[in-house]
Amino acid sequence: MPGKKGPNGLYAARRLEEKRQKFRWYQREYKWRMLRKLGLRTDPLEGAPMARGIVLEKVGVESRKPNSALRKCVRVQLVKNGKVVTAFVPWDGGVNYIDEHDEVIIEGIGGTLGGAMGDIPGVKYRVVMVNGVSLKALWLGKKQKPVR
Repeated sequence: MPGKKGPNGLYAARRLEEKRQKFRWYQREYKWRMLRKLGLRTDPLEGAPMARGIVLEKVGVESRKPNSALRKCVRVQLVKNGKVVTAFVPWDGGVNYIDEHDEVIIEGIGGTLGGAMGDIPGVKYRVVMVNGVSLKALWLGKKQKPVR
């Protein structure tokens, strides 16, 4: 048969399966599904939307190329698995409401496919709550931070 592209015949099943498997990677949904399983294995939050952790230290992360700033971040050790991640602290002076050994809740920062956001390199998470109180409420002056 001239122009036949695939293997055919009695013992062609393995080759056909391999070929189909190779071409499935060009399908966006298949690729995303397969690589997401891989990503969940390395995800510190283990697929959860938020996680609780203890602040180890405050750090300043330099922003990427066209901008020049020190983005205020904190190193957080997660309670659930002991992994250490860097989380961005939003709002002007928001880092002043966080001390070492505070309990914080972090969430994904909202970058493309779970990656870093904007000009902050390598930071995938942001702080939402400090000692059970919303960071925004503290920043707006609506609540006081409880002393633990």
